[in-house]
Amino acid sequence: MENMAEEELPPQEEEEAQVRVPTPAPESAPVPAPAADSALDSAPTPDSAPAPALAPAPAPALSPSLASVPEEAESKRHISIQRRLADLEKLAFVTERDVDSASSLNSGTLDPENSHTCPLCPKEKFRAYSSQKLRRHLQNLHWKISVEFEGYRMCICHLACRPVKPTIVGEQISSKLGAHYHCIICSATITRRTDMLGHVKRHVNKGETKSRYIAASTAKSSNEILKETDTDIQVFPNYSIPQKTDSYFNPKMKLNRQLIFCTLAALAKERKPLECLDAFGATGIMGLQWAKHLGNAVKVTINDLNENSVTLIQKNCHLNKLKVVVDSEEKEEGDALEEDDTLGDIQVTRMDANVLMHLRSFDFIHLDPFGTSVNYLDSAFRNVRNLGIVSVTSTDISSLYAKAQHVARRHYGCNIVRTEYYKELAARIVVAAVARAAARCNKGIEVLFAVALEHFVLVVVRVLRGPTSADETAKKIQYLIHCQWCEERIFQKDGNMVEENPYRQLPCNCHGSMPGKTAIELGPLWSSSLFNTGFLKRMLFESLHHGLDDIQPLVKTLIFESECAPQSQCSVHAPSNLSKQGKRKSSETVINTAKKQKVEASAAHPPFYYNIHRHSIKGMNMPKLKKFLCCLSQAGFRVSRTHFDPMGIRTDAPLMQFKSILLKYSTPTYTGGQSEGPMQSASEDTVADRVEMSVKDKAEASGCRRW
Repeated sequence: MENMAEEELPPQEEEEAQVRVPTPAPESAPVPAPAADSALDSAPTPDSAPAPALAPAPAPALSPSLASVPEEAESKRHISIQRRLADLEKLAFVTERDVDSASSLNSGTLDPENSHTCPLCPKEKFRAYSSQKLRRHLQNLHWKISVEFEGYRMCICHLACRPVKPTIVGEQISSKLGAHYHCIICSATITRRTDMLGHVKRHVNKGETKSRYIAASTAKSSNEILKETDTDIQVFPNYSIPQKTDSYFNPKMKLNRQLIFCTLAALAKERKPLECLDAFGATGIMGLQWAKHLGNAVKVTINDLNENSVTLIQKNCHLNKLKVVVDSEEKEEGDALEEDDTLGDIQVTRMDANVLMHLRSFDFIHLDPFGTSVNYLDSAFRNVRNLGIVSVTSTDISSLYAKAQHVARRHYGCNIVRTEYYKELAARIVVAAVARAAARCNKGIEVLFAVALEHFVLVVVRVLRGPTSADETAKKIQYLIHCQWCEERIFQKDGNMVEENPYRQLPCNCHGSMPGKTAIELGPLWSSSLFNTGFLKRMLFESLHHGLDDIQPLVKTLIFESECAPQSQCSVHAPSNLSKQGKRKSSETVINTAKKQKVEASAAHPPFYYNIHRHSIKGMNMPKLKKFLCCLSQAGFRVSRTHFDPMGIRTDAPLMQFKSILLKYSTPTYTGGQSEGPMQSASEDTVADRVEMSVKDKAEASGCRRW
């Protein structure tokens, strides 16, 4: 957002950038009182009117660069907000009302012999100097530390625009003029540059990106056409701001859309045609990708409750040469496409998503509302077919990531705190909510994969009909016992009897060494596996087949995480198996879904993970992550990296063994003047003492650093 380089125009552009200098008001006209956060309005007068010298006012007049804006679009803007440094230099002539210098302003040259004052500093602070010194002053003081926003620079201002509280120095009262910035959006005055950056960022987060000073003609008036994975879509202005548009389109969710596409492509290999539903279409980008790349294998239905979004979806369908079916009848238009040029049919509906899912049955349902999806889970499992797939995208990460715990308790009925494994905790919360909704409809689920990234949590499950499957699914929803001192965790054991001391289930001894309550009960959570290895391998094959390079590293990481084996061990045989599997699938035409369902039951991986930085030992240098993975594997533990955390390690090793191996392969941090040779050969007794001290005696200290 910040660019310190001086912006200069080429000679041709300097000649074109001619601006009107607002003529001052006559002496008889009353001078309006200056506003606190804005500049004065200059009233235009005839050319024959004299130009008297005005007294220095607390707030300067309008910037001359506004002359290039149409008269109906002109509005108040402080002179500290400029586009180029040259415009800021020319303000020295306008402020002094020098007629001779104004003529040189039109020529675009500054007279080095005349002395000028800074337009953004009072005369007491910056005296009149030559134009060369004025240029250096404007560049080094005002322009260098400016804040950029949409092509404008908000330079620092030293004028009396902001009231400053007087300070008593001895027996005299002094009031210094404080430096400040003028916001281009709301006209507020901010003193510090870091506060100004945060102030502008808050405007952007609220969707207030249009400045009241920018002409309306510069805004985007026509719809923009974007392209993603060979699919063209037309979007409204401000398409990435939910508060400003009816059809929200987020380019950052491209990874989410590709994951869902590979899921549907893998399901289409089992049986076809599939009836698919995009319950919240918005622009219709996801349903368009399904119909355009999968063809007759899918029958796509795109739904949205907003009328403008439905109209936009229909336009995007014709833009991609797809037929639009409304109420089982093709929509006739004047520029209707010929049947030979169309790629497929898409049914567009306008109704509430809950009503649509109650009325019709689908093989594949995708839910992506703005926020939580819990209000639509019961309807999704109401009529979904057996062995179908339901994918749920939740973007309420503030509640799932324990930033708003009361919202998580309200939506998911779950008690949650901030932990080092908070992303996997969020994924298990969503899966537990999906499992409870399926069980209420006498259906069970099998989790195919669960992904938790920065912007969303994606959960994809397969539906298993029958009360037996529902009972088995309900048994996998358990509570978690979490130690708040050492971050150790374990799922609570099943049983009808109340346990006298639930702290005994934890592998750590924090409750015995410290008084009071040291653990907390979290949940209910999903306690079983989060990944299906066989289905993920088929997704990887589909990503290779359709050329989706962006998600291939993520899918490979999910495969290694589901097997819980280091990537160095899995990379030897994984590609060969995938290539053979791809050749076998290309030759097969009919697949027995029931048999494949039994074969693809993957072994449960260890729940949760440890962050290697969280458990680092003070005064010791940690080993490389790949080396530490090999050390844990050689010790006989299952181990792999995790997509939830770049520095996280998924393993079945207890925390005490984890820290012991981490300390064993860590090297001491030496100070200057000490030789590294003799210090590296530490005795076994010293290492054992450090292990015991770091695991047992320093548990409380490490917990204090965390909480």
